Amino acid sequence: MSRGLRRAVLTVHIVAAGAWIGIDVVLGVLVFTAMFTSSTDTEALSYQALDLFVFWPLLIAGLVSLASGITLGLGSNYGLVRYWWVAVKLVLNLVLTALVVIALRPGLSEAARYGDALAAGQPTDTTVTGLAFPPIVSGLALLTATILSVYKPWGRIRKERAQSDGRSTSATSLAGANRQ
Repeated sequence: MSRGLRRAVLTVHIVAAGAWIGIDVVLGVLVFTAMFTSSTDTEALSYQALDLFVFWPLLIAGLVSLASGITLGLGSNYGLVRYWWVAVKLVLNLVLTALVVIALRPGLSEAARYGDALAAGQPTDTTVTGLAFPPIVSGLALLTATILSVYKPWGRIRKERAQSDGRSTSATSLAGANRQ
């Protein structure tokens, strides 16, 4: 990958991750506003807004971050599973993106229906539960991914074996392949 292309993909990756964090903050603000407000109108509006503003932007940000991260991994020396910090970020991205579809979407739809009922003044015998966890869990996972990107801890997943002459296995293989 050329230097310019790598920078462009890295920019997309950083912007997508930043958007993901921002949408996650919006999710948290809406959820906790709905949970702790004393106004029925504010609670209804917060729950209705969740369904409108969270699912698709969150899913798109997660998928763009995933695609750009995979592109960076395949097009750089870091690879996808060469370094622990990259592999952990890949797993976090896959898990969080899947959770948006599997776990968050049904809760958002339930919250929107509850908000519609509140706004219409209809009696509701149900409450919205479980929406406090997604912004907390996702926020901590995204913070972890950001820290991993900055500090790049842990090194390689598999160390290269050293030969008796001090060269690594891959260097010896390359030298042998070049002679043939």
